[in-house]
Amino acid sequence: MIYEVVLEGVTRRVEIVEREGKTIVTLDGKELFPDIAQPEPEVLSLVLDGRSYEVKRQVTAIGTRLLIGEAVFDVEVRDPRSFRARKRKAGVDEGPQKITSPMPGKVVRVLAAEGTEVEAGQGVIVIEAMKMQNEMKSPKKGRVTKILAPEGAAVNTGDGLAIVE
Repeated sequence: MIYEVVLEGVTRRVEIVEREGKTIVTLDGKELFPDIAQPEPEVLSLVLDGRSYEVKRQVTAIGTRLLIGEAVFDVEVRDPRSFRARKRKAGVDEGPQKITSPMPGKVVRVLAAEGTEVEAGQGVIVIEAMKMQNEMKSPKKGRVTKILAPEGAAVNTGDGLAIVE
């Protein structure tokens, strides 16, 4: 699972995967190997680098709040694969935007060739994963300047698919 977590105005990319029975958390490209237990709903017990943390989540009227020991953090957690998150992101980001693969799969169709003008949310590339086709959409209005993964290419999570300027 891949998330964008906004904490104190800073957006972090968090990926959580299970591999060989262990949880691996990648935070902005750095792999972490915590031991995680969930003793009750909305509570996680973490051991990371020999230190123990209890993380409690509260859902409030204004968003999500994490309590870690005495510290309190208001956070926004987004799933970057959702159209709503991409649309919100498109409004604030300027310049070239890279469309990345949210999952491993195979590019089965390029919907917008290089040089094509696209609207925010318009399909650019279709990826097939586990016999399901997933349309990757443009994060902003602009022009497709580069297709990074042609039809037939195998892609992994996070691989670049196309660039929209």
